[in-house]
Amino acid sequence: MTATRPFPASSDRVGASAQVEALQARLEEIDPLVRAVCTPNPAARADAARLDEEYAAGRARSPLHGVPVLVKDNIDTAGLPTTAGSNALASQPPPAYDAPLVQRLRAAGCLILGKTNLSEWANFRGASSTSGWSAYGGLTRNPYALNRSAGGSSSGSGAAVAAGLAELAIGTETNGSIVCPAALNGVVGIKPTVGLIPQQGIVPISHSQDTAGPMARTVRAAATLLSVLATNGGSGIDYAAVCVDDGLAGKRIGVPRGSAWGYSRGLDRVSEQALALLSRAGATIVDGLSLPTPSQDEQLLVPCHELKTGMAAYLATRAEGGPRTLADLIAYNRAHADTELRHFGQELFEQSEQTKGLDDPAYVAARMSGLRTGRDGIDNLLKEHELDALVMPAYSPAWTIDLVNGDNVLGSSSTHAALAGYPLVCVPSGLVEGLPVGLLFSGTAGSDATLIQLAHAFETIRVATHGPFPLPEFRPWT
Repeated sequence: MTATRPFPASSDRVGASAQVEALQARLEEIDPLVRAVCTPNPAARADAARLDEEYAAGRARSPLHGVPVLVKDNIDTAGLPTTAGSNALASQPPPAYDAPLVQRLRAAGCLILGKTNLSEWANFRGASSTSGWSAYGGLTRNPYALNRSAGGSSSGSGAAVAAGLAELAIGTETNGSIVCPAALNGVVGIKPTVGLIPQQGIVPISHSQDTAGPMARTVRAAATLLSVLATNGGSGIDYAAVCVDDGLAGKRIGVPRGSAWGYSRGLDRVSEQALALLSRAGATIVDGLSLPTPSQDEQLLVPCHELKTGMAAYLATRAEGGPRTLADLIAYNRAHADTELRHFGQELFEQSEQTKGLDDPAYVAARMSGLRTGRDGIDNLLKEHELDALVMPAYSPAWTIDLVNGDNVLGSSSTHAALAGYPLVCVPSGLVEGLPVGLLFSGTAGSDATLIQLAHAFETIRVATHGPFPLPEFRPWT
């Protein structure tokens, strides 16, 4: 792999051991405030020493050799707990094998620094959940305002990168779970085309929507990590190579309005400024477009049906003696309601348990309807207006954490891409009263490189115009 390294050149390289020492010291200082990392890797120092020896011997495996990476706690890592935030899995032996994406990280010489907290069961357990909370990992907070949400479900991954606990992290997304915490924590999140990264070894929700993806402080760094995650047998696309500063010149970008706008005045203001920057950098903005409105059946029936079968398949890979079905998890939660169900229920689990399999006509109809809404909605706009991509505000600014009533999300723009299995790239666009907000680039299947190019070019002109994105100050209130 020949991706341009987003980190210091070899002559200025900080060894893996030195990075681990510095990051573990920062973890001790900062993580009590944000609680982003639920399981540090006790072997990190030994792994770092081995990787430094390889590098000194001229055996650098990739541009990310020796770079620490945090991995979301619903992704199997051999010897480390994989809990999905639930004590039902925390009480079981760790997975015996790495998920394929973790195998790819290790093959590239990345150092697994630890596991990040998440919204329990990737935020698909109860209808009134609080993002960032899990029974195993506790409550992850937003580094920019500690009383505000870090978003879900890759809360810990987004907060950790923002807080400087690692340069790189892995999240997962079914609908918004990478791009939401990216937006709320002021970092970059890439949700790839579904299937680009293997799903095996990831605690599932929906096989038609689930994907892992990189989170980082810059588009180039996230793209370099994506090149590793998407590599198969040593071959793959160099996503960092498309990160050129003039990548917006001559591009046509569509702007869907409707429900993607109008729910936050401050977010609209920052997003309009972003459109002006895109235009100034040479893009043609095609405004006033619209996407079809997704139905509740499309958004809930499909993942509910797929969760029941997918969870059983995943649990079969774990050690004997633990839960084997969704019904087992429901029973565990009821038996441990004082901890597992303390803040919200498990209505989505229960609804999923009542489904009748993937041959159920209700599932088939919802799946086909969702594809029409998502894929046809996006593809028709791209084709009709000869567009390279769509762009929208990503998510509402971080809402106040509320463990009593749950999340108060004012609006978002991830659902069409979720239904379609299409890629998204979220990049910081500005601040609303000190809270980060993001811009979302959306496209068709396989357009990951195009979206990365556009997002990097936007990031470049935004930094040139407004300066580097501010670091968090870990304020207790806002």
